[in-house]
Parts: sequence; structure tokens; C-alpha cells
Amino acid sequence: MNEVLNSIAKRSSTRGYTGEKLTEEELKQLILAGLQAPTAANKQEIHITVVDGSNPILREIEDVKNKERGIEDPPHNFYYEAPTVLLLSADENFFWSPLDAGIAVENIALAAESMGLGSLIIGCIKDAMRGEKKDYFAKALRFPAGFEFQIAIALGHKGTEKEPHEYSWEKNVTRL
Repeated sequence: MNEVLNSIAKRSSTRGYTGEKLTEEELKQLILAGLQAPTAANKQEIHITVVDGSNPILREIEDVKNKERGIEDPPHNFYYEAPTVLLLSADENFFWSPLDAGIAVENIALAAESMGLGSLIIGCIKDAMRGEKKDYFAKALRFPAGFEFQIAIALGHKGTEKEPHEYSWEKNVTRL
């Protein structure tokens, strides 16, 4: 099996990381994988904000997410204590921004798997990021003007292993 197909087959969500930080080279490769993703009309509107896992802004996002969901004492934070979180934002008025961000984040996740790293694609903070503190978070995370949160991904060295999800060819595929 070729390397890309192998990474697709092996990848699963990582929900536990070692304390080891990504190297600058690893981080650059992951960001580049996201930037190289195709975008509708070649707009290339995806912006990536790199946040260290210990940055207090992540705690603020976590607190808003928990408040909105009525969660009082979660067993972990939304990024499972990963050492790095990438938040992808894009032009809030471009119809294809959510899809483009999804493609970019998948590129990053597959690149991480190919490098032996773990990843967790994160959408659960969308309501918090687009709620009443939307402008505050956008400014704190230095999103470009007119951009809004689309999706995030936690990254780091795997502290846990998980088998990829099972799938059903019969249920999920129709061939005409």
C-alpha cells in the first residue's frame, strides 16, 4: 500500500498526548500541508493560528464551551492536553470557507499520521468561537479582519493508541 493510503487507513483521533512539544520543522511541515490544500476558486482564504497548548486563551475557549453546554467538570479539555492547537479561520462571507477549512485540516491530520504524530480534529468549540465572545476570540487569536473560526486540530506526540473506525461498504457506498 502506498504511503498516502497507509496514512489514511491508519489515522484515528488521538485523545492523549505526551508532554513532548513539536519541533519547529514538524510544525512547519504540518502548516505547509494545510496551506497546500485546494480551495474553491483558488481563493486560498484559510488562515492558521498556532497556539501552544499552555496558552490561557485555550482555557477561556474551554470555559465558554463548557458553560454553553452545561458541563461543570469535564475529564479533559477540548484538545485533550495536546501541546499544539491550530485554529483555522477563513473569510466569513465566502460560501466555501467551511469546506476549504475541512480539506486543509484533513491534509494536516494525514500529514501528522505520516510523521508518526497524533491529531484530533475539533469542531466542538464552534458555538463558543462564534457566540457572544466571537470578536474577543478573533482579536485574541489574531484572525484577519472579516475572518471567523472554521475548525481546529490538536497535534502532538501520541500518548495513546486507538484503532481506526470500522466502516461498512454496503451501508456507506452506492454504486450506480
